[in-house]
Amino acid sequence: MLQLSSMDKAYDHKKVEEKLYNNWEQKGYFKPEINPDGEPYSIVLPPPNVTGTLHNGHALMLVIQDILIRYHRMKGFKTVWIPGTDHAAIATQSKVEGILYKEEEKTRHDLGREEFLKRVEDFAQKSHDIIVHQIKKMGASVDWDREAYTLDQARNLAVKTAFKQMYSDGIIYRGETIVNWDPKLQTTVSDDEIEWREESSSFYYLQYGPFVIGTARPETKFGDKYVVMHPRDKRYKDYKQGQKIDIEWINGKITATVIKDEAVDMEFGTGVMTITPWHDKTDYDIAKRHNLEMEQIIDFKGLLLPIAGEFVGLHIKKARGQIVEKLKEKGLLVKVDEKYNHRVATNYRGNGMIEPQIKKQWMVDVNKEFVLKHSELEGIKSGDKTTLKKLMKNAVSSSQITIAPANFVKTYYHWIDNLRDWCISRQIWYGHRIPVWYKGQETYVGIEAPSGDEWKQDPDTLDTWFSSGLWTFSALGWPQNTEDLKIFHPTDVLETGYDILFFWVARMILMSTYLMGQIPFKKVLLHGMVRDADKQKMSKSKGNVIDPLDWSDKYGTDALRIALIFSTAAGNDIPLGEDKVRGMKHFANKLWNIGRFIQMYKTEDKKQYKTLEELLADNGGEESLYASNQEMIKQLKELKNSVSKNIEKFRLHDAAQSLYQFIWHEFADNHLEEAKKIFISAGGPGKATDFPQYQLISLVFIDLLKLLHPFMPFVTEAIYQQMPNHGESIMIEKYPA
Repeated sequence: MLQLSSMDKAYDHKKVEEKLYNNWEQKGYFKPEINPDGEPYSIVLPPPNVTGTLHNGHALMLVIQDILIRYHRMKGFKTVWIPGTDHAAIATQSKVEGILYKEEEKTRHDLGREEFLKRVEDFAQKSHDIIVHQIKKMGASVDWDREAYTLDQARNLAVKTAFKQMYSDGIIYRGETIVNWDPKLQTTVSDDEIEWREESSSFYYLQYGPFVIGTARPETKFGDKYVVMHPRDKRYKDYKQGQKIDIEWINGKITATVIKDEAVDMEFGTGVMTITPWHDKTDYDIAKRHNLEMEQIIDFKGLLLPIAGEFVGLHIKKARGQIVEKLKEKGLLVKVDEKYNHRVATNYRGNGMIEPQIKKQWMVDVNKEFVLKHSELEGIKSGDKTTLKKLMKNAVSSSQITIAPANFVKTYYHWIDNLRDWCISRQIWYGHRIPVWYKGQETYVGIEAPSGDEWKQDPDTLDTWFSSGLWTFSALGWPQNTEDLKIFHPTDVLETGYDILFFWVARMILMSTYLMGQIPFKKVLLHGMVRDADKQKMSKSKGNVIDPLDWSDKYGTDALRIALIFSTAAGNDIPLGEDKVRGMKHFANKLWNIGRFIQMYKTEDKKQYKTLEELLADNGGEESLYASNQEMIKQLKELKNSVSKNIEKFRLHDAAQSLYQFIWHEFADNHLEEAKKIFISAGGPGKATDFPQYQLISLVFIDLLKLLHPFMPFVTEAIYQQMPNHGESIMIEKYPA
C-alpha cells in the first residue's frame, strides 16, 4: 500500500486524496475480483449528462452509492459499481447549438449534419473528461475498466436490438398522434420532459353564437367548429348531440356542431367550450372519441396558417393582440379577466414553450398485448400474454422491487395508471438514429442497413430515455457480452433522485422486464434535492448554485461527503451550507489528532496483534480489562451493530451521526483520556504495561476507522496507514462485525 509520511501536525487533504485514489485504482481494489468468492453485489451509476459538470445532487448520489459499495466490499461481497455517462441528446444538442450561434452566428443547418455532430461529440468528450475527474475527486470506487456511454457502439447495438424486438412484437408502431412539439428546438419531447410553469395572463370570454366560451389562447380559435358541453349540465339540456348552429366567428360565418362529453368541467367558466383538437390533448381525445375532424391552425415554427386569414404568417405571440382587437370590433369580446393564473407547458431541457401538434411519430404502445418470451418474474410466466403497463406494475406489486421511501409507491402506480403511449422519435441529429429504412412504400427495420442505395434511413433519433432505459443490462454487456450479466443482473440497488422516478426508473423497469424477463434492480432508493442553507432550490438566477468541488478543495472530500450524508433522510430534501462542511472538516481534524496521539504513545510489545478479537482472546478476555475499558468494548459492540443495521436499512444519516457522536464524545472525550492516564502512569510514551493497553486503544480506533471508512474514505486510509497494527489497505479490510 502507499506509504505516507509520518503524521504531520495538521491533516492536509490536498496531500493525500489524489495519491490514495490513484493507488486504490492501480491496485485493482475497485474490481469485483478483489473478493472473487463473495456473493455478488452490483450497482450501476445513474449516468450524468455530458452537458457540463456535476452539481450537488450528483455529489450526494455518488456519496450514497460509494458508501453502499465500500461497505459491501468490506463485508466480503463480490462488488461491482459500473460507471458511465449519458449523451442526453436534446440537452447536449441544445447546448452546442447555443454555443454555435453565440460564437459564430450559425445554426446546425449551416454546418450540415456530419460537421455539426463532430462539434457535439467534441463538446461531449470534453464534458465527459471533466465529469470523470469529478467522480474520482469524490472518491467514488467505481470499476473504470467497465465504464459505459449511452451512445457508444455497444449501447448502440443494444438500442437497435431492443427496437427491432419491440417492433416485431407490435409494441413499437409509427402513426399520427398528438405530441409535445417544441418550436424552439424543432422536436417532440415526451410527457415526462414537460415542466409546468405558473403564468399569469389574460383570460378572454368570447361570444360564440348563443354561448359564451372562455380561452387564454384566442389565436388557436380560427378552426373551432365544435362546441362541447357536459351531458348532465342542466343549463344546456335543450341542446342535442350533433345539433348544428350557424354563428358569426372571427373570419365570418361558420356552422358549429354541438358535442356532449363528460370531459367538460361544469364548474369552470360557463361550463361550455370549443375545441382545437390539433393543438390540445384534451380536445384531441374528445375529437377521437366522437370521430371529429381536426385541422392544423399553427405550423411547426409557431406561425399561423392560411386558416387564420389576414393573420397568416404571424407568430402566435405577435398575433394575439391583433386577434383580440378584431374580436372586439366584431362585438365578440364579452370581457377580459386580466389576472388569470394557469400552468403552461415548457420543455425542461431547452425551456421552449410547448405547442401540441399532430404528427407522424414512432411510438411505444404501453397497452398492447404480447407474449413474454422469457420470464424470471413473480406472477408472470414465460409464454404468458401481458402488456408493458402490467409488467411495470407487477414488478412493484409483487414486491420483487421495493421503493424507499415507501410513499413513492403510490405515486409510481398513479403514473402507470395514467401513462399514454410513449413517443420515442425526436427531430434532432444527436442521438441513436432510428434503425428504420424506407424505399417507396417498403419499410425495413434491422440492426444493419439493407443493401441498395435506394434505401433511406429515417432521419429522426430516439428519445434519450429509450437508451438509458436499457442501462442496467446494456452497461453489463447485453446483448453480446453476457458474463457480467449472468453474475450481476438484476442489480442490487438503484439509487437516484426522486425527481426522475418516472423519467428513468420506471422506464428501466419497463425495458428490463420486457427484454430480459428480469427486474433491473431489487431496491430503489430515492434521495431528495440538495438545497442551500436556507432550504431554497439552487438556481443560477438566485446565485446560490454551489460547485461541490469548490468545497471539496477547500475543506476536503471527506468533509463534503459526511456533510452531505449527515442530515440526509431518504427522500427528503437536504439543506447544505458551507458551515456544515466546515464543521465536518473539524471532525476530520479530530480523527487525525486521535491518530497522532495513539502514534505518539506507540509501544514495543512482545506481540503485535492484528485484530481486537485476537488481543482479547490472548490476554484473558474482556474480564481482564479495566472497568472503563469494558464499558468501551460494550459500547463498541453496540455501535458496530447499529451502524451495520442502519446501512443495511439505508439509514445512512443515522449511521453517520452515531459514528460522529461516539468517536468525538465517547471515545475521544472519555476513553482516550482514561488511556492517557494509564500511558502516563506506565512511564510515558513507548513504555509497555503488563496488559497491551496501547494496542487495545489502537485496535479499537482501527475498528472505528473501518466503520467510518465508507463515509470518509481518504482520512481513514491516511490514518490507518500510520497505525502500528495496519494491513495493506483499510478498504479491503473486513468490516467490523
